[in-house]
Amino acid sequence: MNQPHQKASTSRALVLGALGVVFGDIGTSPLYTMKEVFGGHHLALSQDNVLGILSLIFWSLMLVVSLKYVSVMMRADNKGEGGILALLALLQGHAPLGSRARWLIMSLGFLGASLFFGDTLITPAISVLSAVEGLEMGAPALHPFIVPLALGILVGLFVIQQHGTASIGKLFGPVMLLWFGVLGLLGTLSILQHPQILAALLPIHAMHFFAAHGTASFLILGAVVLAITGAEALYADMGHFGRRPIQLVWFAFVLPALVLNYFGQGALLLADPAAVRNPFYLLAPEWALYPMIGLATAATVIASQAVISGAFSVTRQVIQMGYAPRLIIRHTSATEAGQIYIPFVNWTLAVGIALLVLGFQSSSNLAAAYGIAVTGTFAIDTLLLGLVMRVQWDIGPRVTLFVVLAFLTVDLAFFGANIVKIPDGGWFPLIAALMIFTLLVTWKRGREIVMQRLSEKALPLVPFVENIQAYPPTSVSGTAVFMTADANGVPPALLHNLKHNKVLHERVVILNVRYAEVPYVAADRRLEMTRLAEGFYHVVIRYGFMDNIDIPTALAECPCGMKFDMMDTTFFFSRENLIPTHGEGMSIWREHIFAAMARNAASPMSFFQIPANRVVELGAQLEI
Repeated sequence: MNQPHQKASTSRALVLGALGVVFGDIGTSPLYTMKEVFGGHHLALSQDNVLGILSLIFWSLMLVVSLKYVSVMMRADNKGEGGILALLALLQGHAPLGSRARWLIMSLGFLGASLFFGDTLITPAISVLSAVEGLEMGAPALHPFIVPLALGILVGLFVIQQHGTASIGKLFGPVMLLWFGVLGLLGTLSILQHPQILAALLPIHAMHFFAAHGTASFLILGAVVLAITGAEALYADMGHFGRRPIQLVWFAFVLPALVLNYFGQGALLLADPAAVRNPFYLLAPEWALYPMIGLATAATVIASQAVISGAFSVTRQVIQMGYAPRLIIRHTSATEAGQIYIPFVNWTLAVGIALLVLGFQSSSNLAAAYGIAVTGTFAIDTLLLGLVMRVQWDIGPRVTLFVVLAFLTVDLAFFGANIVKIPDGGWFPLIAALMIFTLLVTWKRGREIVMQRLSEKALPLVPFVENIQAYPPTSVSGTAVFMTADANGVPPALLHNLKHNKVLHERVVILNVRYAEVPYVAADRRLEMTRLAEGFYHVVIRYGFMDNIDIPTALAECPCGMKFDMMDTTFFFSRENLIPTHGEGMSIWREHIFAAMARNAASPMSFFQIPANRVVELGAQLEI
């Protein structure tokens, strides 16, 4: 009898959770979009221009967000997970390993992931700055305090990351519910005074705007795109809340609230052109200014929190897909595996965002840098979607080409309009994305070279075990686990242990950790054990790119009947001291970067959650 009630409660919790996490970025865009469109481009506040811009914003929301991401791309899920890396995982199995097609697909996907990190730097800075700038609407004398206050809020946000957000996360949904409710209410009150603004729902006004302004209208798309930043987050966060709750919240609540607020700002501008200095805050009654500043600040902090959490999640996926070195990953919740904290990413973002706030000083200046990374990601998503339609959904080439060209036309129009922003700050996210992409592909290629060098020197595992059985060395009690990436070769640490210590444990486990191209691996498929000989075992542990990696737990739950006592088990690792050399590998400068990344990678104990007092590391030099 309680089952329907439980399902309803779960659905409400998912809907409220999605509202608090997924829509923060796109939901705070009304703070600055209309101001930048008219104020940043000095566009005349005529009725035709206002209707034209509102029509562009409305149809951008409908075509890019509602149609492309919410209706189409959310069907391209990898076992429920969304985002650009989920698209890559869907495609990996359809391009032969080592083929040029697979390399191009992976490069394209990780370029999109790199652009996401570039966008991540700007979103918190422009959101919090635009919220705090409302202070000078009521007291212009407070202008010198805006940047320090925004910096203080952002620094505080990064400081609390290490403690987790479970406690304050419960407030995210209710706060965003209030935020969107207020957006819709203020917009509705303004529209009721000037109902003629609703004519902008017709696309003919957008067409007239393009016809009247020519090239200038194309450039203004660079500001219109601010209304749809955060669209990719709806798809990327699908795994946390599911497709249906996100679609329901978007169409039933968030989209109407956004449209009403944008149209309300448009109606205000027609009634009072002087409101262009900040149409969002001037939409509210004078007595409500400071409550609105407080609510807007809370909403932008929540939006920033969602972006930071997304950066942690994407970083973990990139690491487990083999494109980044191990980093320290801390879990901030005992019940939610997705709540993680990565110190390196946290403080790198903190420094980058602080520099942006200090360098650009205002949301208007930051708007000049915002958009190019977002629109680049839009275009890459469309290309990958086209590949999924052909190889995964088996849709005909004509339909696929039509859909891709339709979406790509819109994406490239926005991307082209943002190219002109490069000299004014658009270079920043592009440089950041290029640096990240270089690091990702360098690490991947470097690991391939290391594996090749090690395999050239490695002894075949089966003959080695047979020889050990024929001429056994001195045996000691306990279990030795030798971790290796090469399942067919003898782990270097095992050879070094035999060479230097002249002993072998009574149980020897060759452990190989593999990452599947799925978000999660089922518990009954997690561990596979093969007996090689008396006292010798080969164990494979599989993880998805969203799984929590915990080697001791996986071994403790071994279904093979073997009991692993951590107090009687020693883990052996081989740490290679990499020496860059001129040769067939990579360019020497990339080899130096790779060696530096390897030196600064997190220790295996931290990454695999192995007790430090159960680990022995044996070093060796390796030329790359």
